[in-house]
Amino acid sequence: MKHSNRLSIVFITALMLSLILMSCSNQDTSNSQNNNNGNTSTDSENHASPGSSNGDASEPTVTATPSPSPSPKPTFDPVQQEINSMSIDEKVGQLLIFGVDGTSLSSTAKDMIINNKIGGFILYKENIVNAKQIVDFLNELKQTNNQSNTVPLWLSVDEEGGRVNRLPSEFKKIPTARSIGDKQNANYTNGIGQAIGFALHDLGFNMDFAPDLDINSNPDNPVIGDRSFGTTADRVINQGIEMMKGISSGGVAAVVKHFPGHGDTSVDSHHDLPIVKKTLEQLSQFELLPFEEAIKEDVDAIMVAHLLMLQIDDQHPASISKAVITDLLRKQLSYDGVVITDDMTMGGLMKGNNIGEAAVASILAGSDLILVGHDSSLQLEVLKSLKQAVNSGQISEERLNESVSRILRLKNKYKLSDAAAPQADVDAINKRLQEALNNQ
Repeated sequence: MKHSNRLSIVFITALMLSLILMSCSNQDTSNSQNNNNGNTSTDSENHASPGSSNGDASEPTVTATPSPSPSPKPTFDPVQQEINSMSIDEKVGQLLIFGVDGTSLSSTAKDMIINNKIGGFILYKENIVNAKQIVDFLNELKQTNNQSNTVPLWLSVDEEGGRVNRLPSEFKKIPTARSIGDKQNANYTNGIGQAIGFALHDLGFNMDFAPDLDINSNPDNPVIGDRSFGTTADRVINQGIEMMKGISSGGVAAVVKHFPGHGDTSVDSHHDLPIVKKTLEQLSQFELLPFEEAIKEDVDAIMVAHLLMLQIDDQHPASISKAVITDLLRKQLSYDGVVITDDMTMGGLMKGNNIGEAAVASILAGSDLILVGHDSSLQLEVLKSLKQAVNSGQISEERLNESVSRILRLKNKYKLSDAAAPQADVDAINKRLQEALNNQ
């Protein structure tokens, strides 16, 4: 009996020990779970509202911080990089296109390139003998520039056809704009433009001051006449824009002229200053229409004439007028391309204006390129005046950079290069011209 009681006591004692051990084990498990729950709290616990309470003290709000988006890489702009590396003298030089003397590289032209960093040249009839001479001359200019400057040269010419013809006698003659316009055949006009562009590019030129978008509305006009495609806005628009497109398709920048319209004048601006009395409303309904269309078609450059637009600016010729260039052409007509003056040595500007001061005024008015076709002393005067204006702050560097940017972007568009050009294939050029002339 005592043995049985002893066993009962042992059994009860063992049972109690087991219960005690199980209780301790459950307590450890509960503590572990509570610890885990504390490390993996729910969103509602972590983002308790400002008025809520978690126990005796509020828990701090925890907000997930999103990973920052990678900053966009700056767009590489080769033109801006080029401008940043240029000196003031180099920038001022890009604003200028000068005429040259003779039929080969002169010491004056060489000095203009090496020491004055001139941005381009124009050849006139007196500078041209034949195809080989043109190529050799232009190659000399390019070679000289290539040795001292990084920006290629504009090598320009006036090739309109008709009486404004710069191609030497070995080439087929190009008809006047009037006779081309009279055909009223867009394909014919475009084809002649392509042939002109092809010929000029093959000879080494990269800019043509053509076509003429003046409407020849005044029969007494001594300077436009058959250089115009016609006497109506529609004729000039339809034919002139096709010529512009044809020339540029040949790899040559086309410069339309003479903004804001030289057609209704009776004075030749080469000799004196023509006065235009039309109101802006009248101009908008007629003379400006071809230029507006050219702007819509992404024209390369626009030449501004030496005309006194009496109802717009009765004090300054258009070529140096802010009212004409900035207010009318750039703002009202929304043109942000290259603007070039007509030759600053023409009587229309020189009578009554100092050429150096006029060049500065033209840049301040909104022009980009100053054309000085003759007389190296006048060219140097323009150069000196522009440098002084920049150095004194009269022309800000921001304004200077604006024009240089437009010029360099146009040079880049046509992939200008100072690499020597091979001799032109005269037969191939004539064949192309003849094919265009036959396509009536």
